[in-house]
Amino acid sequence: MAKQLFIKTFGCQMNVHDSARMADVMAPLGYALTEDAGAADIVLLNTCHIREKAAEKVYSELGRLRRRIEARRRAGGETLLAVAGCVAQAEGPELLARAPFVDLVLGPLTLFRLPEFVAQAHRALAAGACPVAADGGRKGLGLIDTDFPAEPKFDHLPAPGVQGPSAFLSIQEGCDRFCTFCVVPYTRGAEYCRPAADIIAEAEALIAGGAVEITLLGQNVNGWRDADGTRFGDLLRRLAGLPGLKALRYTTSHPREVDDALIAAHGELQVLVPFLHLPVQSGSDRILKAMNRGHTAAHYLDLVARLKAARPGLMVSSDFIVGFPGESEADFAATLEVVERADVIQAFAFKYSPRPGTPAASLPDQVPEAVKEERLARLMARLDARQMAFNQASVGRRFPVLLDRPGRRPGQLVGRSPYMQPVHVMTETARLGELVEVEIEAAHPHSLAGVILEAPPRQDPERACA
Repeated sequence: MAKQLFIKTFGCQMNVHDSARMADVMAPLGYALTEDAGAADIVLLNTCHIREKAAEKVYSELGRLRRRIEARRRAGGETLLAVAGCVAQAEGPELLARAPFVDLVLGPLTLFRLPEFVAQAHRALAAGACPVAADGGRKGLGLIDTDFPAEPKFDHLPAPGVQGPSAFLSIQEGCDRFCTFCVVPYTRGAEYCRPAADIIAEAEALIAGGAVEITLLGQNVNGWRDADGTRFGDLLRRLAGLPGLKALRYTTSHPREVDDALIAAHGELQVLVPFLHLPVQSGSDRILKAMNRGHTAAHYLDLVARLKAARPGLMVSSDFIVGFPGESEADFAATLEVVERADVIQAFAFKYSPRPGTPAASLPDQVPEAVKEERLARLMARLDARQMAFNQASVGRRFPVLLDRPGRRPGQLVGRSPYMQPVHVMTETARLGELVEVEIEAAHPHSLAGVILEAPPRQDPERACA
């Protein structure tokens, strides 16, 4: 039987992609993915450190997993416990102090070394390191690699495995923006952009493997540029011309990197969906300056207006942080105003969480927790109402929907509209992976329901909705 690898992923789509790549590098060693942590030979947590709550979830999960791993050892099995990702990078030694039963710790830039680490761990265990006690417990091996390697990790990774009809493609990693609240420059390192030739080759391979939709990933994805100065808008044009590609997305973008060429691309490329995740974080210029965002609320709103003018029907989602140090009620009101003026239909909103080592953690005028909670509740109520209104306005419209997973009910499949709304349809399982045109019949707070139209789906979601 194949050896079993269990991976639990926390956080962003970049982590989802990294988890898939770790599965790819372990496959040649005979490891197959399993959903049963209690039966796995390797249990791996791929972690997020963007907020304190996200990091604490990792430690809680480690405690639960420890009991399952010890039960397997009492039955004669052995399991390696590994932690990867941004918590590993930011808290490596502290992590091992708080969870001394962990065997392997790898940062996000050294994930390609996982097979080497596993082999090293097995040699150590075979030599008698860390013997197992009668209760199934043992001390962890404590192997750690959180270096920033000189060569990019992409140079060491194999070609990605088949991802299905919807695929992620990582084109950029790290960030040089240094927003004062953000740990990414410290956990993911300086910006690195993959060469265009490598990106195109991987996209072609994904399409050959059955992908019809590709999402480009990067911490500052629209800041991508090639060594010859080619910018992101030109890369989108090259990708849009690939035969077989029917939908193109990207995340996460930064307002400072939205240039004229990118705006024009949204108007010219029908394969580029009419939906953009463009984080603003706050509507207050004073808070934006303290965050070191490098843009104003007016600049952000102007970008949204220009994008909508270039591509009628384009909608935006965003990120918001409430309770940043020094945020007043007037600052928060400015954020609510941006929500309305930018016509935000979806968003990720969070209370400010001080991250160790970031400049904002030591700023004066930290906002009381109760105030942050109250403001977040008001913001979420506004965002939920806007999302529900947009969902209701979708009833009667027609969307191209890629059916990418089974639903909860028998005979139900689920896909996403161009605007990232989950769409449920009743149809046969054999249609999984198809791009179909769906007429929306019902709206719910976080999803839509519709019926498949048998005519081929149209390429332009906005025209299909007209």
